[in-house]
Order: sequence, then structure tokens, then C-alpha cells
Amino acid sequence: MAEHPARPCCLGWDFSTQQVKVVAVDAELNVFYEDSVNFDRDLLEYGTQGGVHVHEDGLTVTSPVLMWVQALDIILERMKASGFDFSQVLALSGAGQQHGSVYWKTGASPALTSLSPDLLLHKQLQACFSIRDSPVWMDSSTTAQCRQLEAAVGGAQALSCLTGSRAYERFTGNQIAKIYQQNPKAYSHTERISLVSSFAASLFLGSYSPIDYSDGSGMNLLQIQDKVWSQVCLGACAPHLEEKLGSPVPSCSVVGAISSYYVQRYRFSPGCKVVAFTGDNPASLAGMRLEEGDIAVSLGTSDTLFLWLREPMPALEGHIFCNPVDARHYMALLCFKNGSLMREKIRDESASCSWSDFSEALQSTEMGNGGNLGFYFDVMEITPEIIGRHRFSAENHQVSAFLPAVEIRALIEGQFMAKRIHAEALGYRVSACRCVWRPSVCHRHCQLGLCGLRIPSFPWPCSWNRRALFRGCEVSPKSQISCYPNRRSFSGLRGPSPSIRQA
Repeated sequence: MAEHPARPCCLGWDFSTQQVKVVAVDAELNVFYEDSVNFDRDLLEYGTQGGVHVHEDGLTVTSPVLMWVQALDIILERMKASGFDFSQVLALSGAGQQHGSVYWKTGASPALTSLSPDLLLHKQLQACFSIRDSPVWMDSSTTAQCRQLEAAVGGAQALSCLTGSRAYERFTGNQIAKIYQQNPKAYSHTERISLVSSFAASLFLGSYSPIDYSDGSGMNLLQIQDKVWSQVCLGACAPHLEEKLGSPVPSCSVVGAISSYYVQRYRFSPGCKVVAFTGDNPASLAGMRLEEGDIAVSLGTSDTLFLWLREPMPALEGHIFCNPVDARHYMALLCFKNGSLMREKIRDESASCSWSDFSEALQSTEMGNGGNLGFYFDVMEITPEIIGRHRFSAENHQVSAFLPAVEIRALIEGQFMAKRIHAEALGYRVSACRCVWRPSVCHRHCQLGLCGLRIPSFPWPCSWNRRALFRGCEVSPKSQISCYPNRRSFSGLRGPSPSIRQA
């Protein structure tokens, strides 16, 4: 068994759609350990595709909650086998896919607080969930509940002004309302409802972790100005909901010390602190240290644009969340559901499953694609609400197919065109800011798309999955925890540098 030298550190966890990931960093934010468990590849027994189950109606999308727990078990056991020194971990925090919800069964709390160090977590928590398949952000089955919620508060704009967003099918409040209406028995047997982020934190705490302000903003339940649950929204969704949610807390809160389970089984220090986990998008904003005027492009399972705001500007399109770094400020967010999975489908269909062939085909066509346009939504899109593949020739006639190279460019140009159009419609002045983007497997199509933004743009210099790390993993010599990275570690991102190119 390999031994790692003693090295005070923090752990960052990411409970995302397709995998659970961990990174370990020292006080200088140097990453010296990382690992991941891919649900489709490493946990075949759950039968997921892309980490989820799409139900027969094509709208309901869930993930097995125990799959997430077992993935954590696997990573921790791997770390233990590698000789990782858990006693050196001063604190941990993380991120979870936004909007997903976990339903703890009545009586689960004692099981969580009395975990046996002789058994794996997933073996002990099997009976702890009233809903075994958690609704996730890809779910679009709650349209009726959305309309009910908007009607209860006086319309979509009123709800947006109150909670930062109009009612969206994936938002947790509407998912809770659906469960209450369609499965009231399971709801009545639920003692606590967590977001994926607070669920993950709860596993480390050995007790229920509170929901943080920033991730809680993605529920259509939190009054973003006052940072309290909206009584009108709670009442419109389900009874006794406030007690099942608990009180929200600032995203930078230390929510407690690590459970004795981890101390006994893995030799964590009893003093290891757990910082509130937050949503994946808020964690990304914190990790990249965006400032007012900046814009970030995340190309992941869903594509996301987000930026820092001092004053909220709620609208019918896009979202306003509480800022994960400074509770006095806010962040704006635009989500596009058909992201990397859509690009991978077109890659498989038009480029023989090869990113290299994909890039070559892209380069073989000219910018503007000869006037050919394409918009690709294999699952119900969020922005705008539409489904299907829509292709238009240079003569503005709808066509059924393109040549492979034309298809590839139509996909990429269409996706980035949509991002710019929707961002400007919300009042974003992209011409006056910098753009930070994540290089993907096929980074050329990222560069192409950013040409459409026509702003100074440069890649984030580390893997995007380290967003969880950077929201809670800076440790001072006095072992105090800060929820954003050290400025010195990112000096290259402040102002012009050789890596910046003018698009």
C-alpha cells in the first residue's frame, strides 16, 4: 500500500449528474489527489444512462439515491487503499447537481447519527429514503405544478421577483408538489427533504445538513431578498414543508464537524469541519472568482452562462440566485439542457464517435455555415421551451437533414448563437466583459462558439470538475476556512495575460 506524506489539506466533492468526484488540495491550492466514480461504468447494477433513468413518458427523469451513496463508498475505500492520510483533512465541502431532491424517510435521522464503522454507508442507509429514485434537474414532468405555483403568487413575473425565477419544471418546489399530489403516502412518511448538495453534506455530518442560500435559490421557494422560505410558495406546494426543509443558511457556513463514522472507519480527525455544500453552478462561480461584468460559459451535461450581480434583475427568462460567496450579492444564470450529451450524439452520428473527426469536419466548413442553421433539442429544452431538431437552409426553408460537416457546424453555431441571443435579451452587455470558459474534450468548438461572443476570452486553467474544491478549500495557517480561493493562486485571471485572446 502506497503511503502519502503528511500534508494538511481539504477535500472538495462533486455529486454531479454522471459521477461523484473528489479532489484533495493543500494550503497553496495544489491538487495532489483526485478520483471519480462514473455511474454508468462503475455501477452497472443501477442501469443508468448518463447517470439517470428517463421514464416512459419522456419527461420524468430520476436517479437512484443509493447509487450516489455507493459511489461515495467506492471513492472512500479507494482512497483508504491508496494510503491517503485522512487525518490531515482539515475541512471538506462540495457541490451537487442543482434542483435534485432527496426524501429522508421518517426514522432516518437515528440511522444517520448511529452509523456503524464496520459497514459501508449504502448498506446502512437502504431503508432511509421514502422516495428511492430522486427527481433530478433533467425532469420536465411538473408543468401542472408550475402553473399552480405561479397562480398562487400572482403570476410568473411575481414569482420571479420573489424567488429569482418563474416556475420551472426542474425546480425543487414543483417536484415536491408533484410527489405530494401523486404519492401523498410517501410524502407523509418523509421527515426531511434535502437538495443533492445538502444530502451529500448530510452524509459527512451524520445528521441533516441545512440547505444553503445559493442552492436553495433554485427551488422556487426561497425569497432571495430576505433569505427565508416564502410562506405563500410553501403553502402552494405541500403542507408542513417548512419543517421538512429546515432553515436555510449562508453558503459559506461551517455546518459542523465530520461524523464519528468517518473518524473510526477512515481515521479522519474529529476536528475536520464540514462547510455547507452548494449547487454546481454557484460552486463554479465561486471557484472561478467571477466579478461584476464577467461572464462564464460552462459546457457540461447542461450548458450554463452565469455572472456576478450586485442587484437582482429577475425576469421571465433566466434565473437570479443568492451569491455563494457574498450573501449580499447575487448571481445570474442561463441554463441550456441540451449540452454535452447533445454534442456527443451529433459527434456519434456525424463523426464516427470521434472528437478528432468532429473537429476536422468543423474546420472544413466556413463560419456562417453557408447560411445553414440548426437547433438541436433531443430533450425538452429550458431556454427556450422546445423539443426536436430544427434545420433551415440558406433560403430559410426547413430541411430534414444536413451533410455531416454542415450538421456539426450547425450544431455548434446554433448553440452559441442561442447563448448570445438569450444573454442579451436579459440585458447582459457581453461586449464589455471578459469570458471564462472550460475547455472541453473537443476544445476547438468552444473557441469557435466564443468567436460569436466577440469578447476577450480565455480558458479556465484547471478541470471544471474542481469547482467543488474551490468553494470551500482554502486553509490558513490557523486552520480557518474561507469559501473562495486565494487571490494569489489566480493572479493570471485578473487582467490581461498571454492566455487571453481577443475573439
